[in-house]
Amino acid sequence: MINSMTGYGESRGEVGGATYTVEIRAVNNRYFKTSIRLPETAAFLEGDIDKLLRKNLLRGTITYVLRLKDVPANLLFDIDEAALRVVMEKLDKVVSSAGIRCPIDIGGVLNLPGVVQPVLPDEETAEEVKRMVLSITQEAIDQLKEMRAAEGAALSADLESHCDAIKQNLERIRARAGTVLEDYQRKLKKRVDELLADAKLKLDEETLAREVAVFAERSDISEEIARLGSHLEQFAGSCRTDRQAGRRLDFISQEMLREANTIASKASDSEIARCVVDVKCRIDRIKEQVQNVE
Repeated sequence: MINSMTGYGESRGEVGGATYTVEIRAVNNRYFKTSIRLPETAAFLEGDIDKLLRKNLLRGTITYVLRLKDVPANLLFDIDEAALRVVMEKLDKVVSSAGIRCPIDIGGVLNLPGVVQPVLPDEETAEEVKRMVLSITQEAIDQLKEMRAAEGAALSADLESHCDAIKQNLERIRARAGTVLEDYQRKLKKRVDELLADAKLKLDEETLAREVAVFAERSDISEEIARLGSHLEQFAGSCRTDRQAGRRLDFISQEMLREANTIASKASDSEIARCVVDVKCRIDRIKEQVQNVE
């Protein structure tokens, strides 16, 4: 069964009193694209998280967010006292030499590069954080995949209904195609007979047969009907058996539209033309829905 590309998953866990919350959102994209946002203290996990996402998901724009809550202040940041002392001494020297009297804004000083730095966990803590974050990431991915599967089932039902409607129209086209040639021959003979009636001439049956044969060859749509029917079977088969069939379904729907256009251009019949219009509308709807399939 096919999967949708849209979905959402969330999970959380705790390490050392700090709560880690993972949120994953997925939306449509022809390719696979990730956007991973991590706190500085967990930035070392980006590569492992990206690898885990790529292992489980094939297509879509994936937005991954890891948030920290209830983190002790001493685990969030650290002040480089040596760097702060150097900055303060240089500022004091500049102020004294210039004869300027002004207080030094400690908040502004702390914003200078290198003064305040994130606290990096030690090796043991980093390994514990990694195991927990990857575990809750997998849980969030599983939730997202469940949502994708549920939406995929709805997509599959909608696509199947459009395919069934196309099949019905295709049967009407096939049935009508067998009588189009006879209608053309009858109308052509009637028209020519009317034109030649006043001249008291008789139409050469061989000439009529030749003209009908040319029309038959030019308007023959049996191959296009067969190919479109085959494409419908392939499409339905992919919907039933492939979980990640988005690109395949997109290609098949393009081929379906190509055959429908050829039928429309070759068939000189109003009833077939009406059926083809409905077929093309259904295929357009299919192409739109396929953009949501993983």
